[in-house]
Amino acid sequence: MADNLEIRRATTSVSVDIYDQTYHLRAHDPAYIEKLAATVDSKMRAVSASGTTVDSLRVAVLAALNIADELLRLQEQNRQLHASESQSTLRSRAMSLSGLLDSVLDDEHRYHASVPADVHGEPSLANQLR
Repeated sequence: MADNLEIRRATTSVSVDIYDQTYHLRAHDPAYIEKLAATVDSKMRAVSASGTTVDSLRVAVLAALNIADELLRLQEQNRQLHASESQSTLRSRAMSLSGLLDSVLDDEHRYHASVPADVHGEPSLANQLR
């Protein structure tokens, strides 16, 4: 019961208009909810303007599909970005470790840039330590 009271205290009431309908919501951040509502309203109006349907439920579903499409595309871009950052981080760590190894190995056993590359264009690990 005390938890429910804390939730009520932490939220405020906000009214938003989406596609000519008013919704009364409770939110921790009313400005954020207003921004979300404006986005949904905008999508619904865009769907309505580009189609012939007047059914608000159908417009809402089509707008939701557009929003879901944007979300999935952004998630994929984010995944690809993190993957490339991970590869960059791994390369950086490998170069750092290579430098550390070179600092403890004598000249005869150090990595040399003229080592033949493997099929991916990278020097093979076995050939790096001659």
